[in-house]
Amino acid sequence: MTQADGREPGGSLRGRLMASRDRAFVGREQETARFHAMLAGDPGIEPVLFLHGPGGIGKSTLLRRFAREAASAGRPVVEVDARTTDPTPEGFQRAVADALDRPGAVLLVDTFEICQGLEGWLWERFLPELPLDAVAVLAGRNRPDSRWTTDAGWSDHLAVVQVRALSQDDARTFLADRGVPAGMRESVLTFTGGHPLALSLAASLVRDDTRLQEDGHVRDDLEGPEGVTGRGGGSGSGAGHRWAPGQDVISTLLTRLADNPPSPLHRRALEVCAHAYVTSEELLRAMLGERDGPGLFAWLRGLPYVETAATGIFPHDVVRETLEADLRWRDPEGFAALHRRMHGHLLDRLRRGPEQRLMPSVAALMYLYRTDGHMPEVHEWQAPGIVQEAPYAPGDETAVVELAERAEGAESARIARRWLELRPSAFRVHRATRTGRIVSFTATLWLGPDEEEATSAFDPVVAAAWRRARGLRPVRGGQRMAVTRFMVHPDRYHRPSAPMTLMHWRAMGEVWRDPGGLTHHFAVYRDDGYWDGHMSHYHMLKDEEAVRVGPYAYRLYGHDYRTGPEEYLAANTDAMLASAEGVTCGEAAVAPVPAAAAMSREEFASAVRDALRSLWSPRELECSPLLRTRCVRAAGGDLGRVLLDAAGILPAERGGERRHRAFTATYGGRPVSQQAAAGRLGVPFSTYRRHLKEAVERITDHLWERERTPGDDV
Repeated sequence: MTQADGREPGGSLRGRLMASRDRAFVGREQETARFHAMLAGDPGIEPVLFLHGPGGIGKSTLLRRFAREAASAGRPVVEVDARTTDPTPEGFQRAVADALDRPGAVLLVDTFEICQGLEGWLWERFLPELPLDAVAVLAGRNRPDSRWTTDAGWSDHLAVVQVRALSQDDARTFLADRGVPAGMRESVLTFTGGHPLALSLAASLVRDDTRLQEDGHVRDDLEGPEGVTGRGGGSGSGAGHRWAPGQDVISTLLTRLADNPPSPLHRRALEVCAHAYVTSEELLRAMLGERDGPGLFAWLRGLPYVETAATGIFPHDVVRETLEADLRWRDPEGFAALHRRMHGHLLDRLRRGPEQRLMPSVAALMYLYRTDGHMPEVHEWQAPGIVQEAPYAPGDETAVVELAERAEGAESARIARRWLELRPSAFRVHRATRTGRIVSFTATLWLGPDEEEATSAFDPVVAAAWRRARGLRPVRGGQRMAVTRFMVHPDRYHRPSAPMTLMHWRAMGEVWRDPGGLTHHFAVYRDDGYWDGHMSHYHMLKDEEAVRVGPYAYRLYGHDYRTGPEEYLAANTDAMLASAEGVTCGEAAVAPVPAAAAMSREEFASAVRDALRSLWSPRELECSPLLRTRCVRAAGGDLGRVLLDAAGILPAERGGERRHRAFTATYGGRPVSQQAAAGRLGVPFSTYRRHLKEAVERITDHLWERERTPGDDV
């Protein structure tokens, strides 16, 4: 029998809470297995376990789980929270007295960092007095003092374990159990990095967002920094739906994750560490000054959420993303200044550094663009650990030709063999780290004008690149064009992968390192449209005609570098910052948007939809490509008025009244959810969506017709 409030007779809310926590617990198999072995007294298992990790990583949850496991095993459990304990030997002794008196006791101490001053007394006086059959687990943000981990006596009786983020699979299970729609889990994981507290906050926000449809999908008309964002992949990558944290989530995470830095300079060092791929003393000196680099690096290295890599230090993913989001929100100009300063330093390092440092330098520079456009979907930042790049060697020829034939056919393999004869130094191979086997290769060819006839004779792709270059700006004496001719990884051909990431890094690194004389850069991909969105975002324009090699068609994407790589990168940086921070296009030297005459019907329709979503955000409207259209210029640049005027024609059309009502309910004032708009109209949601879709299509048709019809309004 169940009571009206859902509780079992005689039960308690505590029991229900514990049951809910048991159901919610995921992962931590290794830590749990170690604790079971401690309870069983397995030989070789240390009886004292010290867990450490940043705030919110799940230490308290793990201790609660240990308490349940120990109680189920019939062991007496003594739980101590240092936040409620007098941080003196006497106070601690009183709190844990039962652990000394009861056989087989399990002592669990949480938030130990609060009483870190007791560490010497704990290891020298208290813990040695525990009964032999006792088990002790301590958890805190900081590692124990190295005196105890290296002590000859404690080395056999103390285990130190860093509690890390949940694995990707466990994090997905966590989100699924909390009702997060499948289409949004990857974007939540991208921000949280598997950090349990961040996962919980994000799951709660996403699950309770009223703008989600009942079927668990995100509506594709919603955007904004504080909720769910529908955004198509564009590159064919199936990017799915995006989630971004609101400032309430960011503030909560900052409070729990990163204690207040001791000075403004330390805060700036933390912001540098969050923005950079890997932080070294050299980078800190460049960003903050010669005098402060070493001390700040040592401080950063000692933080519990900062880890060490071969080339420097880096923060946990969720700490990085939280600090970045906070700085963007709190000081957009400061964020932009940090980004530009670091970008300039890294580009200079890339161009001046030795060849063997090219790929790490490209990775560091590309990381600054990690959230821009389609970067999250097409780059794998762990790529160098999965495959290793190496210069082509004569003994690699058979493997390279076989890979080309397997992925592209016999004709392409013949062309690859010819280029291996002519330009062996242009090729790079990628070996799987685990096996050493060559799994992919790439080649970027640098060609001068005297090579056009000979190279066009045997390679139709290079011939197409020469034709495209002549149409844009001919390559003259002393100049060269670059053609990334091969990017071959048969297992994931022209799809995001670790080898594909290294191929892109190599091509971009060589182009950006060019000392001068570069006129164009072309890259070739299978003609399936997959890379169209990504290439367009970075102004690599698609050739009008496909090129056939053997059984497959390919497409060239190219950029005219008449202003040089530095200016190109600067324009992309400004555009990214303008998009991320809401900076008006007038305030940033953004990369040029296509004029209306260059826009396809689909691009024009997409621009209209984007403008309608931004109708009540003048700063966002100022970045619309529609500002270049004839009808908007004729209206003095007032894009908002043009859109509303176009909507005004709807009632005069057959069936237009219902479309106009749907449009007005959605866009006639400050943004509302579509469910709320349908509620205002008193119609079923599916009916409302159909009317709104028709309204937007008719507005687009009207504006497109005006744009394509000659007139005297220009």
